[in-house]
Amino acid sequence: MSKNMNNNSPEGLDHQTTIHRTRWNNDNFLKLTKNLEEIGKNFYIRGWVLGTSGNFSAVISLEPLRLAITSTGSDKGKLTLAQFLEIDGAGNVVGGGAGQPSAEALLHLAVVRCMNAVAVLHTHSVWSTVLSGMYASRGGVVLEGYEMLKGLEGVKTHQHAEYLPILENSHDMIELAQRVSATLREHDGIRGFLLRGHGFYTWGASLEEAKRNVEILEFLMEVLVRTVQAGSAVSL
Repeated sequence: MSKNMNNNSPEGLDHQTTIHRTRWNNDNFLKLTKNLEEIGKNFYIRGWVLGTSGNFSAVISLEPLRLAITSTGSDKGKLTLAQFLEIDGAGNVVGGGAGQPSAEALLHLAVVRCMNAVAVLHTHSVWSTVLSGMYASRGGVVLEGYEMLKGLEGVKTHQHAEYLPILENSHDMIELAQRVSATLREHDGIRGFLLRGHGFYTWGASLEEAKRNVEILEFLMEVLVRTVQAGSAVSL
């Protein structure tokens, strides 16, 4: 959850612009936003995007690159069409509602480009936040040995090890997007990453896959935190 993109950014992030916003005349935009509305309600009920936390995006087109993305400050449990924006590959708003995207739109664009993702979902659960602090000194956390892992695309065994890098959070979204891109290139094949003290990002080759990744990986992060807590309680 971050403030709006600042007006001094060098990469087309100045939203004080006279670009005319198109008004929801793209069938793909309408379909994607409707699905994202439902995801928002589901995630809010589960406690993964409380307050105005989190942000969601989905690719409208690749050439030119266009994303449907939630506007900053929106309640993800009560999303409406007016709270979705269309942004271009530089993060500029070119259509949709009257709001502005979070500065974290740059992270969504980085994921889409590096991972060929079609959808990017960002949550702020208790479990991902706690875990990001617990394992920050290790630079990441491995989830392995759980049957639930078999719900991830291409995973056939509970012995699979799913690695989630942990990056230091930053208010400088241009710098953070560069670090995210470098991490994604270094760890090819990962399905998500954590920002320390902030939250969780995942993605998919479809919106359904991205949603499934959130459900599975949030479940496993909760299991890990509860397991560590239980072990600490026993040792006392």
